Formats: sequence, C-alpha cells, structure tokens
Amino acid sequence: MRLTAAHIDLIRLTATEFFGERVRVTLFGSRVDDHAKGGDVDLLFDVPVPVEDPALKMARLSSRLSRAMDGRRVDVLIGAPNVSEQPIHKIARQTGVAL
Repeated sequence: MRLTAAHIDLIRLTATEFFGERVRVTLFGSRVDDHAKGGDVDLLFDVPVPVEDPALKMARLSSRLSRAMDGRRVDVLIGAPNVSEQPIHKIARQTGVAL
C-alpha cells in the first residue's frame, strides 16, 4: 500500500468527521499496488446510514483530502443505503484494503 502512516491517519480522521465513528474506509486502485508508480488516491467510504447530499459530500471530502495531501488527486466513492451501487463499488470492496 502506497500511503504514509500520516496520510492514513488523516484519511481516517477526516472520514470520522464527515460520517461518524461507524464509517469504513477502503483504499483501492493503483495505490494498493506497492510496485506501481504515481496515481491518484481512490477511496470508498462505506456508511451504514443514509448520507444527506452524497454528491456534495464526495466533492467536499475529495477537496479537503486533496488539499491536505499536497494537491494529490483523491477520488471518493460513498457506499450508503441511499446511494445507488455501481460496479466500481463492488470492485473497490473486492480489491481494496481497509484503512
């Protein structure tokens, strides 16, 4: 996994601020591969309760994390009861690593 301990802590803290203690965070995509180079940070935030304005939350979360990670691009997915599941959600859960 190609994230620093500080970045993992930052992601977990930010996730809790946005969604509460019950959020589960999964890193997926190229950052899971220790041999890959570069790439954005792909994150899935699974929340057991409906999320108000999920698109707005994704944008704000992505922006905050990107700024905190020195401008690195951060792609955010939300899994919640009121969010339509897409194939990418399944891929993230199957191939990702829990943070």
